[in-house]
Amino acid sequence: MKKTSKILSIVMSTVLAFSLTACGKPKVDEKAPKAEEKIEGTLKIVTTSEEYKPLFDKFTNETGVKVEFLSMSSGEVLSRTKAEGNKPMGDVWFGGGIDAFMQAKEEGLLEQCNFEGSDKIVEPFKDKENYWFSKGLTIVGFIANNDILKEKNLEAPKSWNDLTDPKYKDEILMSNPAVSGTNYAVVNSLLQNKGEEAGWKYFEELNKNIPYYSKRGKDPNQKTAAGEVAIGITYLDNSVEKLKEEKNVSIIYPEDGIPWMPDGVAVFKNASNTPAAKKFVSWLYEDENLRELAKLDGKDTVKFIKPSLEGVELTVSKDKLLKQDLSLFGKDREAVLAKWSKMVGEKGESK
Repeated sequence: MKKTSKILSIVMSTVLAFSLTACGKPKVDEKAPKAEEKIEGTLKIVTTSEEYKPLFDKFTNETGVKVEFLSMSSGEVLSRTKAEGNKPMGDVWFGGGIDAFMQAKEEGLLEQCNFEGSDKIVEPFKDKENYWFSKGLTIVGFIANNDILKEKNLEAPKSWNDLTDPKYKDEILMSNPAVSGTNYAVVNSLLQNKGEEAGWKYFEELNKNIPYYSKRGKDPNQKTAAGEVAIGITYLDNSVEKLKEEKNVSIIYPEDGIPWMPDGVAVFKNASNTPAAKKFVSWLYEDENLRELAKLDGKDTVKFIKPSLEGVELTVSKDKLLKQDLSLFGKDREAVLAKWSKMVGEKGESK
């Protein structure tokens, strides 16, 4: 009997121990995020401006990943990446017109980038499959040199239609839309809003007043402020608004609507440091870093991209923006630029 009791006691003790172990063992959460992949090395960013260096430095300070960057327009990035057989010059593509990003996705040049919080970026300001995202909107209007206008007895234009008046012959500067995403947005947006036939007729008339098309997106505002021309078709942000304090210029938001272009962010396919590239993109869309970006960009339009973002207030209402189908920006890009190039001829050979 004693032997039986002893065996029973051992069995009960074993069962109890097993039960306690099982109860104390934490459950595995199938939906819990996996441990973050370690990132290291150097991150190469192709960007539109050196002004983003403080943001890149902040990323380095917080992650330990060194950042090297190269400045280049979106059109140049796209053409070089295609020409070099999908061997990207960097890991992250940061800034530039979304039309180039759309085309790059279609041609298989971008890497899908999924991250927590991407759902707070609203469409149409991100790719449905997370191949590209927007970091803000570039809006386009005019800058006018008041001294030149006075000297030539000209009034400042108020609308896009005003720019075709023959009195402005050789007094308007626009960047080449083949290399400037900002001015490609102007071309595609006005074509959409005026209709193709009326739109191309409009650009034929505007072309008569433009002596040449510059290469850099900054040229129209800088050369207008310097007095080389009376009017520049330019992006509008805090840096352009500042020119009002430094030079005798006016900033004009066209009465007949404002073209706009999302600025893109993406990870290159076949990047040399994909983990760091994806980490940078997810890091960028944290509220603190978006606020820092808005300061550097001089744009509050990031609020359009992520409406939940606090600490940034819009200065341009949405109803001032022209209605446009972004999907046509990428889809129509090659055909639009080919027709545009033929129309402007030698003027499009950027100076």
